Amino acid sequence: MKEIERHILKKIKQAGKTFPVLAIVGPRQVGKTTLVKQYATSVKRKSVYLDLEMPSDFKRINDDAELFLSGLDDCIVIIDEVQRKPDLFPIIRALVDQNRRPLRFILLGSASPDLIQNASETLAGRIAYIELTPFNYTEIADVGSIQKHHIRGGFPKPFLMRNNADVQLWYENFVSTYVERDLPVLGLKASPQIVRKLWQMLAWQNGGIINYSSIGSSLGLSNHTVTRYIDFLEGAFLISRLQPYFFNQGKRLVKAPKIYLRDTGVLHHLLGIDNMHKLSGSPFMGASWEAYVIEQIKSIAGTKFDYYFYRTQTGIEMDLVLLKGIKPVATIEVKYTLSPDITKSMITSIQDLKTEKNFVIIPNGDDYKTKNNILVCSLTSFLNIHLNKI
Repeated sequence: MKEIERHILKKIKQAGKTFPVLAIVGPRQVGKTTLVKQYATSVKRKSVYLDLEMPSDFKRINDDAELFLSGLDDCIVIIDEVQRKPDLFPIIRALVDQNRRPLRFILLGSASPDLIQNASETLAGRIAYIELTPFNYTEIADVGSIQKHHIRGGFPKPFLMRNNADVQLWYENFVSTYVERDLPVLGLKASPQIVRKLWQMLAWQNGGIINYSSIGSSLGLSNHTVTRYIDFLEGAFLISRLQPYFFNQGKRLVKAPKIYLRDTGVLHHLLGIDNMHKLSGSPFMGASWEAYVIEQIKSIAGTKFDYYFYRTQTGIEMDLVLLKGIKPVATIEVKYTLSPDITKSMITSIQDLKTEKNFVIIPNGDDYKTKNNILVCSLTSFLNIHLNKI
């Protein structure tokens, strides 16, 4: 099988020409280490790789980090799982300020800067943060179908496995490792059983308005505690909250976020669904496809847009609104059907938001415009053609 090219590599190469420190962040097992080792080799400078999950590497850097790292001044120093030692950031800052040469350190982490104490503030102006997501569909279109990608998700190992039983075992280990080890390392002081149950409840609510009170009642936790636990899951790149667009003050709008599991392979595992036949016959099909489409768009477009949904108290709604600055530039409705209806709700949303480009994304089929000037298109067509034109 041919090597799968990660599109984010171009952005990493560009940032490496300017910034002394690169931070490649993303969930565990997403391929950060493999990608960065390949990149460091292409730069043709000596590199040193340290994995803070390895006791020997942790000891080397823990005894006297400043002395150890200052002795590697001529190398690219790659530090994996950097969230395990947040006190490194001030030391890295001091060393960088002594020598601002580009690409001195590459930090790899499975937590957002907000979860790593003082990370953002300490290295401000010296560091570029780049998120590596699981495979998006445009990266693997030549080696797997959209249906396979949707049901298995984009993590490299389970996507490329041949045996479905191995896929499920991989996901079980993935979930267990996060709740028993990774999230506690980040500072989440909670029972692994409670965290797993919360994650599963969020899977059941995937695509819906999050109800902190309902979750708290089920788990015996306060709203504040539930919110804090969800903050950790979001900071570990496992879930996302899509905020409502409510700048239109003339409407009574929903103001609570929607919840999505970011990778549909994890989503389906937590729902006990291991093949497309089970998914198609389940009540989770529509919300699963919605989560998949939204994550594909965000993975490719990144910070080009701000992302919202739109919903009024009277039920007028749109799945996704793309903004540039404060201006809505496109609306997207996601439908798992080849012949979607253009509803009054969609038309009213477009009128409210005054967007010029409006789409309904379906699994496959030819593009066509409706009489309301809404473009119905496949996900493949949207990602490869229309997304670049917004």
